Amino acid sequence: MKRIAVVMVMLISIGMTAQRNDGQRMRKGPNMDMSVEEMATLQTKRMTLALDLTEAQQNKIYDIQLENAKFRKEKWDEIKALKDSGEWERPTSEERYEMENARLDRQIAMQEKMRNILDENQYETWKKFSNSRKSKHHGKKKMQERGRRG
Repeated sequence: MKRIAVVMVMLISIGMTAQRNDGQRMRKGPNMDMSVEEMATLQTKRMTLALDLTEAQQNKIYDIQLENAKFRKEKWDEIKALKDSGEWERPTSEERYEMENARLDRQIAMQEKMRNILDENQYETWKKFSNSRKSKHHGKKKMQERGRRG
């Protein structure tokens, strides 16, 4: 009887430690505890490393990244406030369409700005880099993998 109890305790403890626990990280947005200036600075430095940007290009891209970070932070705070107050509801299909349409318009504008700032080689590299990140983070398969627990 003692052996069975010991084996059961061991199996339960192994099972509990094997559980994936992402805790707060799963519910918290990316970098939303940083200020918008910090987010823009980090993104600009990542792009500088990847694309070998000049000082003038870095300044222009920082302005764009700052604008994008402000927009993301405002949206994040708005949704968080709605969720905290309990007033948040899932968007309807029309609202999702409008949000997706606005998101794509912002991406097209961003692409046009980047085309004006970067040279041809840098632009092609940026385009490959940005497309690979989007497909990696927003793919249906990736979302399913994150949701799986074992």
